[in-house]
Amino acid sequence: MSTRAQHTSPIPEGELTELGIRAFESLGLPRQDAADVVQVLVLADLFGLSTHGLSRIESYGERLRVGGINPRAQIRVERPAAGLRLVDGDNGVGPLVGMHALRAAMEAASECGVGMAFARQSNHFGPISPYGLIAAEAGYASIIGSNATTTIAPWGGTDARVGNSPVGFAVPNPGGAHFLLDMAMSVVARAKIRNALKAGQEIPDTWATDAAGTPTTSPKAALDGFLLPIGGHKGYGLALMVDLFAGLLSNAAYLTHVKSWVDAPDEPQNLGHFFLLIDTRRLGSTQWLAERMNDFAQILHGSAPADPARPVIQPGEIELAKMARQKAEGIVLSPDVLELLRGHADAPAA
Repeated sequence: MSTRAQHTSPIPEGELTELGIRAFESLGLPRQDAADVVQVLVLADLFGLSTHGLSRIESYGERLRVGGINPRAQIRVERPAAGLRLVDGDNGVGPLVGMHALRAAMEAASECGVGMAFARQSNHFGPISPYGLIAAEAGYASIIGSNATTTIAPWGGTDARVGNSPVGFAVPNPGGAHFLLDMAMSVVARAKIRNALKAGQEIPDTWATDAAGTPTTSPKAALDGFLLPIGGHKGYGLALMVDLFAGLLSNAAYLTHVKSWVDAPDEPQNLGHFFLLIDTRRLGSTQWLAERMNDFAQILHGSAPADPARPVIQPGEIELAKMARQKAEGIVLSPDVLELLRGHADAPAA
């Protein structure tokens, strides 16, 4: 995509949502499927997660065009036990599979108090926080994870055999800001390094290593090398745990069995996801939960900040504040993303 001005004028959420739906329809998705995908991506943009928002139409669109993703996925949900759902994504667009799995887990949790969905035959499903928010708004606490293309070396190793698998946690607050934690296992997302390369900028040497395992400030060398996990060997262990749940237990691909969407864009990735939901209404009233969640946040907020300009917050507050502002004022996208969306939206449907 070309390099131009940093941002466009803010676009109302409804207008941008419709534009996104039309764009994905032109890539072959049925309208309702496109709406599921766009719901996740627009929430990402509302949160300020632009690398995982509607900008993803570039990579998703490329793979849809070359047959790497199935635009007409027939997603199937099996019920091996009352609280368990198995979701076959039929190689559909990741956020579409993710939304089906989220709804399946919500259904199981509403029935049993706790519900879990394992998804397979999927693709990159966006950030986790949109799913956590949707679940929290419906009264569910959640632990959600996905595996990913291998970009991290095993601790002490010299080749990429571990995915930068994200995991997220959310707890609803019926009377305030939901707790939303969304994190990958690397110090930064690979997309940030790609953006630095496009912008011609160096990166901190704590983000990644080159192919020989040496820390680097070069985004190109980093993309040819490995991401560094958070917390050293502890982050490595967490990444393996997420892949065991999202990949191995879901009967999806795992570790080096996951196909790279960059190296093999025309081949299914068979990514896996897991959604563990708890119906908080089974634990107590909404008033009970709101009082405890507000007290929880207040204990944190009451800590005197080391920097007076940066008060103590809990995870999710920055994203929720951005969402509230952009819902009122409109969503800001880069001109390149907007141009790509409009180009797809105005093209004949596939």
